Parts: sequence; structure tokens; C-alpha cells
Amino acid sequence: MFCYQCEQTAQGTGCTAFGVCGKDPEVASLQDLLVYLLEGIGQYMTRARRNGLQDGEIDRFALEALFATLTNVDFDPQQLAERIKKASKIKERARTLYEESCRKQGLAPENLEGPAQFVVQESWDTSEMVRRGEAFSLEKDIESLGEEIAGAKHCVLYGLKGIAAYAHHARILGKEDQKLYDFFYDTLDFLTRNNYSLEELLSKALEVGKWNLKAMELLDNGHVERFGHPQPTPVRITPKAGKAIVVSGHDLVDLEALLQQTQDKGINIYTHGEMLPAHGYPGLKKYPHLVGNYGSAWQNQQKEFDAFPGAILMTTNCIQKPRESYKDRIFTCGPVGWPGVLHISDRDFGPVIEKALSLPGFEQDEPEKSITVGFARNAVLSVAPKVIEAVKQGKIKHFFLIGGCDGAKPGRNYYTQFAQMVPQNCVILTLACGKYRFNKLDFGTIEGIPRLLDVGQCNDAYSAIQIALALSEAFGVGVNELPLSLILSWYEQKAVAILLTLLHLGIKNIRLGPSMPAFVKPAVYNVLKDQFNLLPITTPEEDLKAILG
Repeated sequence: MFCYQCEQTAQGTGCTAFGVCGKDPEVASLQDLLVYLLEGIGQYMTRARRNGLQDGEIDRFALEALFATLTNVDFDPQQLAERIKKASKIKERARTLYEESCRKQGLAPENLEGPAQFVVQESWDTSEMVRRGEAFSLEKDIESLGEEIAGAKHCVLYGLKGIAAYAHHARILGKEDQKLYDFFYDTLDFLTRNNYSLEELLSKALEVGKWNLKAMELLDNGHVERFGHPQPTPVRITPKAGKAIVVSGHDLVDLEALLQQTQDKGINIYTHGEMLPAHGYPGLKKYPHLVGNYGSAWQNQQKEFDAFPGAILMTTNCIQKPRESYKDRIFTCGPVGWPGVLHISDRDFGPVIEKALSLPGFEQDEPEKSITVGFARNAVLSVAPKVIEAVKQGKIKHFFLIGGCDGAKPGRNYYTQFAQMVPQNCVILTLACGKYRFNKLDFGTIEGIPRLLDVGQCNDAYSAIQIALALSEAFGVGVNELPLSLILSWYEQKAVAILLTLLHLGIKNIRLGPSMPAFVKPAVYNVLKDQFNLLPITTPEEDLKAILG
């Protein structure tokens, strides 16, 4: 196997024997084969759509299947094998659609090569698929294209995976954009080429950032229409007595369905990890049995779930290898999978509820403690005049966006230390699970404005961008002239897509860590440094001094 799509990749270069995330060579090979088939679907669909034909079923499958290949999503070989067989059938459906579109246009179909021609035989078992997938390892790109070009190509692929995740969430909420699908398939088709220049790959990467902004906008609109604008809300972070289910991941529709199905059943629902911001949405916090948040970020789940006395539901990404102590009470849904863990289809959470009722739950209330969430764009911009006046009066000197993915790799205590060292006349915006490094600390207020504003989960990055753009407009300067600094941590492919979005918007002087992506080789980094002054983090002291002088 060869994989370097996440920040924790082995030795900072690539996992070759076993994934740091828990992915084994079998799963890695199946994921590589699935991506190859999706590229074939892209070859046919980009041409069919140019000829005026679309297919919603193909669109839905392609998004979720690519989402399944993100870090910490689908580790189940059987589930991946089923996706692969379906992908082969979907590809044939796409081929038929393309040929039909050509007939309608009076055109001769192109003789497409590569993944378009690859067919999965019904007789193939999982081991045969694994063997076939080895031919499509990303290492083959490195051998044929060289490290620099291959790395830039993989940056495009990883950004597209991020788009697939956000667009999948948005689609579930009824938000789709046909031009976004056009770009999605065009990029899959682009990835089947055999030669590239560094310039066109970097241009494509920035285009990925442009369309990821659209995907995040669709998702934001879907959340607001379904659940309302987030509101500043205190969230209990200590348990209450009673039966319990904890929900982790990102999908708010899954959480809503569980809340509806557990009404009046005497079960308390807790969020975990990226689900924490759910408490700010009026459409979710109206459920009285959504009682609080349990634990912290995704990488602590093994210890935290081991101690949790109820059932566990994993939505979307962030799953780690379950310990045997709770493997019989953890469930997956959506694109997530782990071998031996019961997968819930169609949001029928009966098995989760039954398991929770059979478990003891928390025996007693712990003393109540809380943190506040819900400072998304609407909440922050509603007090924008007050914020702007505080800046003009010199009471707020600077804004720091300290956010992104958390992880277990050493070096992430940088973000805790940085937040603690931010001067008292500065405001901290945060989002995604990186906030667990410091979100339980008391940062106080400035003129009644909390110094720590939790914008939401990584899926809410659109809110943070809109806040920055609104402040830019209010002060009559470009975003890069604002007293605003971005201190970002990354872990997986959604973070790659967000970074590409920020670069597409022309935002400069971003500090990124804890390490630079292994696929961003020196030639690529030099371009990003020259154009955007993209910087690696150093130490909190040095970076604060460089920013504030």
C-alpha cells in the first residue's frame, strides 16, 4: 500500500505497511480501485453532461463513494467490495448514458481508454479486487509522473474528496448544483490523464477551492433552512443520570432522525467531536433529551467510548478501530464502516435504541459545567457594529482564527499554547475539532463580546469565510488588510479542500500545521509561498511576535 492523504502519515512521507489511521493494505487497495472506477465514471459523465444528459442516481452514488475513501470513513472490506461492484455497474450505466447522448446529438462516441474500459467481473471476490487494486496505487503515479507532479495531482484528488464530503452532506439536505456536478466529473476525468504541467495542476487545485466554496455554501444553506441559524447556546459537558446514546461525526440529519426516534423513550442524547455545534441550531436544541456534549475530539474516542455507559453512533467520518470493550455497542451509518460493526441503513436506529435501553447509562448527575457554541455567521454579524466600534476604539486589536482538525500526532499542543498566549485585547474565532485543544478554557470578554467565538464544525467553514468577508467590507479593506490571522491545523481531505478555498479567495499569510502535507513537494510549496505566503507554524512565541510585532 501507499497512502499519504492525512497529516499523520508515517514518518511524514507515506504509509506503506499499515495506515496510521488503522487502514490496512487490503482496505487501501480496495479504496484505490474504487477511486479508479470513479474516474471512469467521470470520463463518461463529463461527456454525457456536455451533451445535455444527467442522472441523479449516478451523481448521488459518485459523491458518497468518493466520500467513503476519505481518512477515517470506510474501513470495511466487505462494504468497500460492494461499493466497487456497484461502481462498475454505475460506470456501465454512465457509458450507456454517454452513448445515448451522442446519438441524440448525432455524434460518434469517443473511444475512451483507461478506467473507462475497466470492468469488475461478478465472479471476483474481495481478495481478487484487492489484487486488482494494487495496480492503481498512488505509487504508480509517483513512478510515472515523478514526486512533484504526482503530489500536485494528488492535491487535486484530495481536494475533490473534500468537495465530495461537503456536497454529499448538502445533497442529503436537498441542496444540489448541476454546475458543481459538472466540475466534479470534469475533475475525475482530468485525473485520468498521463501528463500534466505543474502550472495546470496548481490552477486546477485553485479551481477545486472555488467549487468547494460552492459546496460549503450549499451545505450552509441546507443547515440553515432545515435547522435555523445557530444561536449562542450553553452546552452541558458533564453527564446526566439516565440511559444514553452518544453521536459522533458530522451529519446533523442523522442526529435529527435519532432525536425524533428517541423521543419519550427515556434516553439522553449526547454529541461528541464535530457534533458539538449541533446544540446551537434551534431545530435540534428544541429536543429536551439532547442534553449535552460528551468527551472531546475524534482521536480520543477509544478511551472516551470505553468509559461511556451507553450506545454509540458514528456518522460520516472520524471512526477509529473500536476496542473490544465497546465493539458490540457501536454502530455506523452513511458512508462509515468498520468490519464486525453493525451498519444502520435508511436511518432506522432501532438497534441503537434497543442497545441503549439494555445498558446502564449514567448512574447520577455530575456537577454541571458548560461551554458556549453557536457563534456562526448570523450570530457574529448581528453584533458586527459593536465589534467594529470596539476595533475603532482600540479595544479589540486583532482577530485570530485558530481552528481546523485535531489529531493525536505530537505538536498539536502548539494550538493550546497559542490560544493561551493571545493578548487579552484580541478575539479568537474557532471551528472544527481543533477547538477541543482550548475550548474549555475561560477567555473572558471584551465589552461584553466573548473572546472565544465557536463558529461551528469543519462543515461550517463557510460561516467563518463569510464573517471575514463581511468585516472586510465593513472596514473597506481587503481581507489581507484586516487585523485577522489564520492559524490552521489540518488532518484530512476536507481540510485540504478548505485550504484550497482560502487560496482561491486570495487569502495570504496563513500559518498551517502541525506539519505541511506530505504530497506538497518543494516545487509546489515554493509556488504557494511566493503567491500566498503560506507558512508552516513554528512556535507560539515566534508566530505571535511575527504577527503582532
